[in-house]
Amino acid sequence: MEPITDVRDISRIAYGFIASRALFAALDLDLFTRLSGQPKTLEALSRETRVSEKLLLPFLTSLVSVGLIVKDSTRYSNAPASESYLVRGATRDFGDYLRLVVGKVNYAYAGELEKALRGDRKPSPTGYYASWYSNPEDAEQFTRAQHRGSLGPAVVLARQVELGGRRQLLDVGGGSGAFTIALCQRNPDLAATILDFPETVAVAQRFVAEAGLQGRVRHIAGSALRVDWPAAQDTILMSYLWSAIGRSDVEEVAKRAYIALRSGGMILIHDFMVDDQLSGPSNAAFHLLLGVLDNPEMALLTPAFVRERLAQVGFTNIAASTLVPGITSLVVGYKA
Repeated sequence: MEPITDVRDISRIAYGFIASRALFAALDLDLFTRLSGQPKTLEALSRETRVSEKLLLPFLTSLVSVGLIVKDSTRYSNAPASESYLVRGATRDFGDYLRLVVGKVNYAYAGELEKALRGDRKPSPTGYYASWYSNPEDAEQFTRAQHRGSLGPAVVLARQVELGGRRQLLDVGGGSGAFTIALCQRNPDLAATILDFPETVAVAQRFVAEAGLQGRVRHIAGSALRVDWPAAQDTILMSYLWSAIGRSDVEEVAKRAYIALRSGGMILIHDFMVDDQLSGPSNAAFHLLLGVLDNPEMALLTPAFVRERLAQVGFTNIAASTLVPGITSLVVGYKA
């Protein structure tokens, strides 16, 4: 990222939170779904959202100003990206992920950053998602939102990685099963095991069943650092795991992966990573920054860091590539 030279760029950063709050409010009002395929006037939107026209007008204007919606004479419509990604029920819809995970959880969580940097914040032993699992209805909404947010990157990974001839996948820290589902759908001969904490098993089983894959996917409940991993695996995936554990734990799971793979086995590390020069991209840096609030021992992940840790335990032919531009990277290695 080039150093900024204009005071307006400082203001853009400082006031950026208002744009995100406007986006979350629009999702709460289901505005993008209301505009899908049918431009509407201020009067019509006021009637549907039950927001007065005098309040709705500056709100819509702010959304137009950042390009989320478009104003044509007296009618408003969705921008192309909003139509694709923010309309409820659309194929690529991840609005609930933004509304709940980012808007309700991450946004409030970021307010603790200054305290954490000063060392005045005590990390939660259960992580910042715990409160959302205390209420069954909230837990269902939150889990589905997380799952929707993971499906897009999972499909990209499944398209990018060639697993032809591989039969056994171990998804360590597989959560809702989004990546396992995408890989199994892409590779009909693949069977998988998801290893994650007990509270995630029922959730993953439900999504796996909805995908019609229950006969090909089994589950192991427990900590990846404590339970035994199944042996003779063809492929091991760890997605968003290394950014959730400590630096010393990274070395442990790398060793465990090497032992659990058969000769010729493949390891896939997918996670938020900044570049090797530690200069960005900003979205990856922000994700990793939030992670340190409850995980001060977390390593700042870069492709070089991941490659080095894999090489230390014996992996070879290690290569890194971008998965989600500006956010995540994928590092692939092999056991000789």
